[in-house]
Amino acid sequence: MGASISFIRNIIDQSYPPKPKFSVDDIPDLTGLVVIVTGANTGVGKETAKALLNHNAKVYFAARDKTRAEQAIKDLKEETGKEGIFLQLDLSDLPSVKRAAEEFLKQETQLHILFNNAGVMTPPVDQLTKQGYDLQFGTNVLGHWYFTKLLLPALLAASKATNGKWGRVIHTSSSASLFANTLKFETFKDHPSRTKAGTEWLYAQSKLGNVIIANEFARRYGDEGLVSCSLNPGNLQSDLQRHLGPIRKRLVSLILYPTPYGALTQLWAGTSEEGANMNGKYLIPWARYGTPNPVAQDEKLGRDLWTWLEEQVESI
Repeated sequence: MGASISFIRNIIDQSYPPKPKFSVDDIPDLTGLVVIVTGANTGVGKETAKALLNHNAKVYFAARDKTRAEQAIKDLKEETGKEGIFLQLDLSDLPSVKRAAEEFLKQETQLHILFNNAGVMTPPVDQLTKQGYDLQFGTNVLGHWYFTKLLLPALLAASKATNGKWGRVIHTSSSASLFANTLKFETFKDHPSRTKAGTEWLYAQSKLGNVIIANEFARRYGDEGLVSCSLNPGNLQSDLQRHLGPIRKRLVSLILYPTPYGALTQLWAGTSEEGANMNGKYLIPWARYGTPNPVAQDEKLGRDLWTWLEEQVESI
């Protein structure tokens, strides 16, 4: 009973946050900093990129759709006077992830902030990645993990050059992470148990995976200067709801906040001075410390997931 009450309080706290104390006006000057935002072409990613450009960061828009990304870059140039850089990245295709990282590393030696912001939510359960993984786990977890791992040299170089001030990875999770009580490895690829689990549970599992991997990066590379944290950006109006049915979408819209709010927590983690001390932390709306799913603290599960992820990319 005590655990159930705690769970409900946690959900309410994250779903109905108090007025934010952090705003985009609190972001310091980011001149000289190199940043990647995955999914920067729309929604929270675009709002995040906008704030970064307004504070003089060099921002790479990592996205799958070149046309939409270039339109977002054009839109934000008109709004901010600063121009982002397109980086072709399809998180659902591991060779594309590798190419994107290699292309970035040809251009830059340091990466100060990586916002693993992109994601897919509750698509039809039969949808898979190009290599046959569950679309949600393959995109949200495997793709982002591989991208981050390949970019580690640039992240650690940024940390070393700034005495640990930069070299941050911000992993976007969700309050949905609270609704998965384990990881079912057999559902990571097409399997009868995956279909039985359903797309909503698979989404929750992928968001729990984001927190687990954020913690595992923190454990493995924190001593080398990496700062890795995860967060729930809030219940937001965004393209993520595109797979919901019309009735469900209408009901969900009653508890959604404007998209710009969703950028606040990750911008706090990514740009504030306090963010340098957030290694292994879990953040909640709006720019607060929160309590993650206890499963995310299971170090053995973190090691097991890391081993599985490494096995998937051995031949890429």
